[in-house]
Amino acid sequence: MGQPLFAEERQHKIIELLNRKSKVNVLELTALFDVSAATVRSDLRQLEKEGKLIRTHGGALPDSKASFEPATVAKRDININVKKRLAAAAADLIEENDTIILDAGTTTYQLAKLITQRSLTVVTNDLEIARQLADSQTVTTIMLGGVIRPKVNCTIGSPSLAMLKELSVDRAFMGTNSFSLSKGATTPNLDQAAVKKAMIGCAAEVVLLCSQRKMGRASFAQFASMEEIDSLVIDTITEEQRRKLAEYHTQVIIAAD
Repeated sequence: MGQPLFAEERQHKIIELLNRKSKVNVLELTALFDVSAATVRSDLRQLEKEGKLIRTHGGALPDSKASFEPATVAKRDININVKKRLAAAAADLIEENDTIILDAGTTTYQLAKLITQRSLTVVTNDLEIARQLADSQTVTTIMLGGVIRPKVNCTIGSPSLAMLKELSVDRAFMGTNSFSLSKGATTPNLDQAAVKKAMIGCAAEVVLLCSQRKMGRASFAQFASMEEIDSLVIDTITEEQRRKLAEYHTQVIIAAD
């Protein structure tokens, strides 16, 4: 496995596995991380204490009631190649002189990196996206006010909602923690969901950037129903998912390798 991981790194990877699978067991984790069973059990105890999973005999299950959202720094390099592909496909939808919203997130951050030379007005609540665009000579960046969410590096609250209420934009590019055909796009935090809803409310077109690994899942708070999503940018999709999305008239854009 190369260099041994710190406990925090192992624990982030355990949560990432649980986001993709219905369960993990101690034996597979000891093999994956090349550590003892005692070390893995210690990691699982810590994650359970933090409310991020449910320990079982020999392993762990995701806590479907938990509103866990990893810090931005922990998510930045997870699935990075897919995030870059989604961002590239989304960038093709942006026209010169557009006014757009970039929702907070590590995938939309990759999109921001691709548009620094475009003539655009960008509204965002993401501090990292704003920093990325700040030195651009062609992008006008509008940073939404509000309370900064610790470790998530974005603003939430009434100042953001008030600003968005007065705006109209061409397109909103939204990230999501989870996405399902029954629940739409969801996120663990209610305040974050409120800002996302307001972003969608002022956009003529809503584009959701979502990897296949997030499909079929639901987080605590819905911010977009299926009817509100005009386009879905995704890395891969099943024929059944494509058929159901067509029923909602959602355009599906596959991000090429």
